[in-house]
Amino acid sequence: MINQLVNKYRTLYAMLMVCLIWLLLHYLLQTAIIPNPIEALLTFFKLLNGELLIHLGASLLRILISIFISITIGVSIGLWLGLHYRYDQFFGPVIYLLFPVPKIAFLPVLMILFGLGNSSKIILVTIIIIFQILVTIRDSVKGLSQHLFLSIQSLGANKWQIYQHLVLPAILPKLYTALRISVGTSISVLFFAENYATTYGIGYFIMDAWVRINYLQMYAGIIAISLLGLFIFKAIDFLENRTCQWAILEKGKNNSYF
Repeated sequence: MINQLVNKYRTLYAMLMVCLIWLLLHYLLQTAIIPNPIEALLTFFKLLNGELLIHLGASLLRILISIFISITIGVSIGLWLGLHYRYDQFFGPVIYLLFPVPKIAFLPVLMILFGLGNSSKIILVTIIIIFQILVTIRDSVKGLSQHLFLSIQSLGANKWQIYQHLVLPAILPKLYTALRISVGTSISVLFFAENYATTYGIGYFIMDAWVRINYLQMYAGIIAISLLGLFIFKAIDFLENRTCQWAILEKGKNNSYF
């Protein structure tokens, strides 16, 4: 019975466990640095109707724009390189060299080139996501057997039908996985970037509350950024459930942790 409830309400169960551990640490350490989670949640809901919602919306907008640009460019280049071995040989080593480089190191350069506003922050997050998507899509296409292409061509499929019935079903599940991995990193980097030359963003809100020693507001911001990540993960899960039912059934992933 308990296992069934946990499996059905995994997200709620995880939240309750985090709050329980948080409450335990609050009573054990007896410090203002770790406030009562109930007070932090009340502060979160109080601020959500005003200031916090604006900061959260600014961060969400930057992330969504970055994801859209990254998918558009990353999938296109990944497909192109995966389907054309000659070009992959030429550009592959460059991607291999740049992929592990910490992209946050480019923040000062981007701020000089594109200013201190939204553009530099969006470009930074885009660079992080696009490499993950590009490499994942390229490797997914390269992993397809040549026999699959020959088989579908022998059935009379044209170029678009090959993409529709072979290439896209092969890359979609891995695209969603790449998004999950890169979005978590991107939110962390955005948090750091929003501390420079900006007055809107959840990263700015958290650090501003920390400087003012307002720990309840700081934790309200931490709750907000956590829910931001959860919202994006839920959206990715929703899209995957709508477009990759066959892959979910095959892998036995009908019940997602998120």
